[in-house]
Amino acid sequence: MKIPSEELLLYAVTDDRWNGNRSLLDLIEDALEGGCTLVQLREKNMSEWSLLMEASKALALCHRFGVKLIINDNVDIAKKSGADGIHLGKTDMPVAEAREILGKTYIIGKSVKTVEEALQAQADGADYLGVGACFGSATKGDATQIDLDVINEITRAVEIPVVGIGGINKTNMKELEGRGLSGAAVVSAIFSSRDIVKDTIELKALAQKTFGN
Repeated sequence: MKIPSEELLLYAVTDDRWNGNRSLLDLIEDALEGGCTLVQLREKNMSEWSLLMEASKALALCHRFGVKLIINDNVDIAKKSGADGIHLGKTDMPVAEAREILGKTYIIGKSVKTVEEALQAQADGADYLGVGACFGSATKGDATQIDLDVINEITRAVEIPVVGIGGINKTNMKELEGRGLSGAAVVSAIFSSRDIVKDTIELKALAQKTFGN
């Protein structure tokens, strides 16, 4: 397994809409200082060149903290930057195609909503799954909330690690306890915070209690 389940405990997913006067790298560094266990660079509005430069810098920063960097959606950027892996959404490139391009060493994550999708992603070579939206989403207006019981069905059906994503924060994370998840992928609860270090520390402590890692 290329990604141990404990590395998915608190998965920080970037969104630059909350940067304010600070650079995205500054915000990522705060999340790393707070103890996030994995970072996904998810920036939809950057040019290819800007994204490549940001990915290369973010990779060096993450590795300084002993944390892996995942690129959202863009196989070319993942390969050119030397990032540790890629996360594919429902409408992105199929896992099998990404695996053929990237090879065996890259981590590949896939977003799913059903047991059928989860089993297919696993069969195609995904290393972990993201299931959601658990509680809606502050970052994706078209995200539809799933029945939380579906999470239990998915985690029982697959052998690879699964994280919850979508609107997860300090007030609702405990609702995911006992559902077989390895952790939570968090966007706004980290990157919209006025004190990212403090909130990441608190989110990680809560994740350890919720997911048993």
